[in-house]
Amino acid sequence: MQDYLSASPIKSKELCSLTMVRRVAAMLDLETQSFAEGDALPKGWHFFMLAGETRKSALRKDGFPGLGVPLPDLGLPRLLLGGRTVAYLGEIIIGSIIEKSSFIKSITEKTTKNGQMAIVTLQHELRSLEADTPAIVETQTYILKELEIRNEELGIRNRELEIPNSSFLIPNLKLPNSIVPDETLLFQYSALGFNSHKIHLDRNYTQQVEGLPDLVVNGGLATLLMTEFLRKEKGVDLKGIKVKHIAPLYCNRPLRLEYENGEGKIYDNNDEVAVQCEIN
Repeated sequence: MQDYLSASPIKSKELCSLTMVRRVAAMLDLETQSFAEGDALPKGWHFFMLAGETRKSALRKDGFPGLGVPLPDLGLPRLLLGGRTVAYLGEIIIGSIIEKSSFIKSITEKTTKNGQMAIVTLQHELRSLEADTPAIVETQTYILKELEIRNEELGIRNRELEIPNSSFLIPNLKLPNSIVPDETLLFQYSALGFNSHKIHLDRNYTQQVEGLPDLVVNGGLATLLMTEFLRKEKGVDLKGIKVKHIAPLYCNRPLRLEYENGEGKIYDNNDEVAVQCEIN
């Protein structure tokens, strides 16, 4: 394990491509031609530059690519995003070349009443070639767990998935603070970030192997929806965000975003807080 912690950061040159920016805009149902080279990249849109180049043969069994940073094999096949912290220290300009540096910051193993688990924190830094300091520093905390399915915890013993009636769904990304993430949104976000984690894409795997009721909304997508809500609806000039995932958000179920006094929350379809955000 020490080899992972002492390894040199993985560095690469990334293009803040206008094509990719316009595809993010299309995903968010925004006017794509309103973005041009030389513009500042909207806060939160840098996620596509964090994508790694993990070969298909090197993917985890759950499809997670590790975002270009090899994760240790701790015998813990279930992986969930626990949270992230993003500091916006400067601007990234659309069309510019960015240096990315990624490494494993920490690994903590624990024994709990539910079995073995580990907490792995990755850190990514994005820096303009002309700058001495990073424009964005993002840490991502992943929770690795055993795969044993405990139906009592999941609340899905012996019952089939119930897909909400389509007439109930709120038009995707149309209301200021209510959104229904559907399969298309999950696919597009995953594709833009080159994230092949099966819990976002493969319903059969998600239910039969992970024991979850439906496709899981990407943690990064939930963060992006919050930053867009802050940018477009609240006029917040974002300097940083700290995100904690309390419970999964599921495909085809409405979520609601709220913000007040530096605190953002995302509520699930049961009106319970699933994501907490500290906003700077």
